This record gives sequence, C-alpha cells and structure tokens, in this order.
Amino acid sequence: MPESELLRGVLAPPFTPFEADGRVAEELWITHARHLLDVGCAGLVPFGTTSEAASLGLEERVHLLDQLFGAGVPPERMIVGVGTTNLPDTVRLAAQASRHGCAGVLLLPPFYYPNVTDDGLFAWAEHFIAHVNTQTERLQVYLYHIPQVAGVGWSVNLVRRIRAAFPEHVVGIKDSTGDWANTQALLGIDGLTVYPGTELLLPEALSHGAPGCISATANLNAAAIAEAILTFASDRTTFDARFAAVAQFRRTVQPYGAIPAQKALLARRTGDVRWRNVRPPLRPLSEPDTARLAYALEGTS
Repeated sequence: MPESELLRGVLAPPFTPFEADGRVAEELWITHARHLLDVGCAGLVPFGTTSEAASLGLEERVHLLDQLFGAGVPPERMIVGVGTTNLPDTVRLAAQASRHGCAGVLLLPPFYYPNVTDDGLFAWAEHFIAHVNTQTERLQVYLYHIPQVAGVGWSVNLVRRIRAAFPEHVVGIKDSTGDWANTQALLGIDGLTVYPGTELLLPEALSHGAPGCISATANLNAAAIAEAILTFASDRTTFDARFAAVAQFRRTVQPYGAIPAQKALLARRTGDVRWRNVRPPLRPLSEPDTARLAYALEGTS
C-alpha cells in the first residue's frame, strides 16, 4: 500500500451495542462509529475481537457493514475484520468490504483445528486470496495475529512467506501478542505495515516505523491516544507524559475484562444502559465493579 494511503494514528475496533433482547442496536452502532472518527481515530476496525465478532452471525456482519456504508461512514477509513472458521464466509465478508473500497480486511487464521501447520495456513491464505480476487481486484489484507485467543497464529516466518508470495495483496498485520520481540521481528519484514494491538508498545513501535496502533481502549480513550501519537516525532517530552497517562488507563482497565468493563464504562459515561449489554458467553460487569473501575480511572484519562 502506498505510504500516503496508510491509516496513521490510533484505530479502534468499535464495540457492538446490543438491545436488551440481544439484537444489535443498529443506530447506536452507527453513532458510535462516527463518534470514534470525530474524536481522533484514524480509522475503524469493525468486527475485531473487541467488537464481539465471534458472537455475530455472518448475515449480521454483512448487514451491519451495509449499514455503515449506507450511513456515509467512509470505507477508506475501515479495515474490516473478516475472521471466521471457514473459507466461504471469510471470502464473502472480504469481497463485500473490498468492493466498497475499504482500506483493507483483517484476516484471522482459520481457528478451531489443533496443530495446523504453516503449510496448511499458507494454503488457506492462498485459496482465500484467489477466491476473493474472482469477485474484486481491490483486496488489501492485514493479517491478524492473536494466538493467545484464537489458538493459532501467523508465525513470523509464515508472514514473511505470505508477504513475498502476495505482495500486492498482503500489506500488513495487527500483532496482538503484546510481545515486543515478535512485533519487532514483523517490523523487519520489507514493506509490511505493522500495527501493535496495544498502545503499550507505542514508544518502541513508532521508533521502528509503525504507523500507530489498533487498540481496544480507543473505544474510550481515542483522543488521548491520538494526541500522544501526534507528538511522538515533534515533542518527546510531551509524548512521554501523554503516553504515561494512556498506558495507565489501559493497565487499569485490563484486569476487569476488556469488553464488559469498557462497555460498562461507556454506559456510565453516556447514560445509555444498552452499552452494558454483551452477548453470552460474556457477562456484564457488575455495578460494584464498574464503580470501582471508574474510581480507579479518575485522573488517568
């Protein structure tokens, strides 16, 4: 991808809001997406882990993407999560996003089967690219590496191999391991754009050429993260102070469970109780824990 087209800064995988009966609250979904762009997000990553993508059906995802496009949320500022356990559904989502001109798709390796080999994952990526290319020529792929959740990941050697085989399509990766050594190795792959999956690695990642990060806590703290990134090149003293604040925010939230905790905080901030809703097997954060977390966060954002 040309340097000028990169989404630079913080990208948010937006929460998916639910009504009390479990249906997606579609108007709130669109409002939240717009809000995140307005407060400083360079882009959105709908159907990332924090979007509860694994709890959404294929038709729900297709419909919700259409709702975003129809509402005028700019597709060129979206990297759409397309991870599923099977090739046909993954291809369908990726083709939809690519046809609409999205900046890219975020591709999990196929999860569920144990002990899959790099050769097997390479074949899956090869088939995925070939099938999407029968429907659109605009495919731009960001691999999604989160093995601690998915149970399978893209090894550095495999990423290098896939990038070399499909340089016009495989343009980047989101590394959600939180392991700087792994992120640094990925940043050494020629032409690959690397987004760490946490703002905690911003000092190291920005120093090595990363354009920013994709962060769950951008749902609540986007402006602060964006402001920190903006000052990195020009004012390291200011960056250090801002980074310390956003790092403390994330470290405070993490022990409570990223999705229920942040949704509970968003409900508290906005007064819209629907934000507390999650789909099973997740459970809402209790009111006492929400109050304790909100108190702990005072002065960190």
